[in-house]
Amino acid sequence: MDNNRLIKKLRNEGIKDEQVLSAIKFILRENFVLDFYKKEAYEDTALSIISGQTISQPYTVAFMLSALELKEGDKVLEIGAGSGWNSALINFITRNTVYTIEFNEEVAEFAKENLKKAGIKDVKVILGDGNKGYEKAKPFNQIIVTAACSKIPTELINQLKYNGILLVPVGNLYEQDLIKITKTNDLKKENLGKFVFVPLRGKYGFN
Repeated sequence: MDNNRLIKKLRNEGIKDEQVLSAIKFILRENFVLDFYKKEAYEDTALSIISGQTISQPYTVAFMLSALELKEGDKVLEIGAGSGWNSALINFITRNTVYTIEFNEEVAEFAKENLKKAGIKDVKVILGDGNKGYEKAKPFNQIIVTAACSKIPTELINQLKYNGILLVPVGNLYEQDLIKITKTNDLKKENLGKFVFVPLRGKYGFN
């Protein structure tokens, strides 16, 4: 499958956000996978990267980015840099600096190299504990967690702007509910369905 066929497939599966589809068209996934998987870069499936991590299935990425309701100028925090593809897509849509925190040093370097290779300059990859968020750059319009949590990270909610969105997979090691939280006075919560992510490490994850 090539990139155009992937985008057609995503449309057929219900992805309607044109900003997200445009980002996937221009930020080529092949620049964010291991050489071994280049031929599978545009298959709608998760692929292994390094240190037991994955680059998520394109449908999952497109679904999550659509749920974030991104717009130009938004400031976004990502927990879990992975391959760097997700933050590159967010940067393409927002045209603003994206902050992404990665616990694993090897994975952080992998993301940095991929972003450099793809010519993406306005993503800051931070080596650190994503459970704590990123105080230096708060508040954020959106925060996206790309690893499974055992419970909702309250520290991240605190770092959102009013009406900001937190997207986080919450559950056990084998299956999670994708929870969308909008920071209003009573915290609006929506369950967007079942997904499976690699586990977050630390306070809100699995050790």
